[in-house]
Amino acid sequence: MTAQVEEIRLNLPHVELAAHLYGPEDGQPVIALHGWLDNANSFARLAPLLPGLRIVALDFAGHGHSAHRAPGASYLLWDNVADVLQVAEQLGWARFSLLGHSMGAIVSVLLAGAMPEKVERLALIDGLMPYTGEAEQAPAKLAEALRAQSALAGKRKPVYADIERAVEARMRSAGSISREAAELLAERGLMPVPGGYTWRSDSRLTLPSPLRLTRAHALAFARAVQCPSLLVLAEQGLLHTEPKFAGVVEDLAFDVRRLPGRHHLHLDDEAGAQAVADCFNPFFAVP
Repeated sequence: MTAQVEEIRLNLPHVELAAHLYGPEDGQPVIALHGWLDNANSFARLAPLLPGLRIVALDFAGHGHSAHRAPGASYLLWDNVADVLQVAEQLGWARFSLLGHSMGAIVSVLLAGAMPEKVERLALIDGLMPYTGEAEQAPAKLAEALRAQSALAGKRKPVYADIERAVEARMRSAGSISREAAELLAERGLMPVPGGYTWRSDSRLTLPSPLRLTRAHALAFARAVQCPSLLVLAEQGLLHTEPKFAGVVEDLAFDVRRLPGRHHLHLDDEAGAQAVADCFNPFFAVP
């Protein structure tokens, strides 16, 4: 938590992204990707415990201090994949590793599966594959997404009278987190507005997906990963409680470690962050 961190901006052709930069200039290049509606502070505890890595912890578009996508643009998973690739190109990294939590882990697997020549190592925290849907569900899913998009203009973000109320709301959301973790995410994720505070995140991020990959699609990406891959699963995390993922992990060529903790085990407390770091440090140290 006391390690030096630098705030940087990355100007992509279509959107400006914010990021935290950790580690020595000559460290192993790593792009760290946070979960849905989180931000770069997701790695505030973990990144300082990973010496020797040059970590760029992004705010995904529409999250944290990154810009929102242009009107009419989407927030589909593969849009994030394209952004990460452009970030690496801007940094001059022909090859790099990915450190991903939750949605960030999913984006990491999609990129590593699609472009294995780019990714050196894959370090994942309680995330692997997106929620999937089958062909017969597609018309209903698209209708749901179109209706939600039409209704979005009439909705307003919640405004909290003070930061404490926003923190408490974040603690109650999906993938419940500790107060300290919620405070770290709120530190970067809130902005002042008349009447109090609201989240910086783009409201379009809460829209349902117009199209989901099938289970076969999602598995194909995971099976196409060629680099060394380590997946840390939280014993009280989302993958542990999601029946759709039962048996999937065992069928993949990923090293899997199970640790006590919830979905944000790397952020909830220092002990959890250290336990995750103890898994990842030897993984990154292997030549």
